[in-house]
Amino acid sequence: MRKIKLFAGSASQKLSEDISEKIKVPISKSTVRKFADGELKIKIEENIRGRDVFIVQSTPSPAENILELLLFLDAAKRASADRITAVIPYFGYARQDRKDEPRVPISSKLIANLLAVSGASRVLTMDLHAEQIQGFFDIPVDHLYATPVFLDYYRHRNLDDYVVVSPDLGRANRVRGFARRLSKDLPVAIVEKRRTGPNQSLVLNVIGDVKGKTALIYDDMLDTGGTMVEAAQAILEQGAKEVFACIVHPLLSRNASQRIVESCIKELVVTDTIALAPEKQSDKLKILSVAGLLGEAILRIHNAESISSLFKEVEE
Repeated sequence: MRKIKLFAGSASQKLSEDISEKIKVPISKSTVRKFADGELKIKIEENIRGRDVFIVQSTPSPAENILELLLFLDAAKRASADRITAVIPYFGYARQDRKDEPRVPISSKLIANLLAVSGASRVLTMDLHAEQIQGFFDIPVDHLYATPVFLDYYRHRNLDDYVVVSPDLGRANRVRGFARRLSKDLPVAIVEKRRTGPNQSLVLNVIGDVKGKTALIYDDMLDTGGTMVEAAQAILEQGAKEVFACIVHPLLSRNASQRIVESCIKELVVTDTIALAPEKQSDKLKILSVAGLLGEAILRIHNAESISSLFKEVEE
């Protein structure tokens, strides 16, 4: 059988190390350097001819992270790897997934094309901003959800007075599924909002009963934190006792970390799909690892086994 070769991109070093430890596969040697003008130079330092290659690299800002992944893929293709899987815990440039106004790109489709052209045989990713992005690829996509990680964390709590809150109408179905798996009869509320521009939104109303309850906001990403904080405040004003939040991808741009610290949110639970600098962390922040989930998926892909059991429950 082909041997696994696991490579770590610069944006996912710690997560790659954790995956390596989980699946007992060492991280293969590679170097990422820069020329004097800042241009990236990638080199794979091991023989990968005929190997099953997995390259782990999230693609948050800056765009250099995407370019590094593309160069890694091209290097692996030119080194005659048998199969190359781009493991992208956080898939950046996913928010423009349709042409909703004149003269704008569909950036997620462009990235899908670039990954395939660069040499990716398949993609393994987690909690895409929109499920339809899978259809932009002409190569196989394995789309995982971080839901099992959050379920393990919250199920030990007394959820009798909890209500799970969707931060907008578009996330309602995913939030309902999450609530049902936390507890069969757990109620759901929805924050109705209107977006006025990039990173700007206006909270309009809270649909559902949150009075006297502990609210848990569930979403796929947190960027500047403005919408999340406004939603939490609106929920509190509707009579909720406390507000908690869980987010898959913690972008935490600009002053988001400080905004969360100063907000009414009691605890923010995130995953390690994006590496967080120490200055972005706080006592309110709890980081859960998806290394086990990604590692299991990598092994199943390598062994040609079904990985549907890792995410089936969130699609039902």
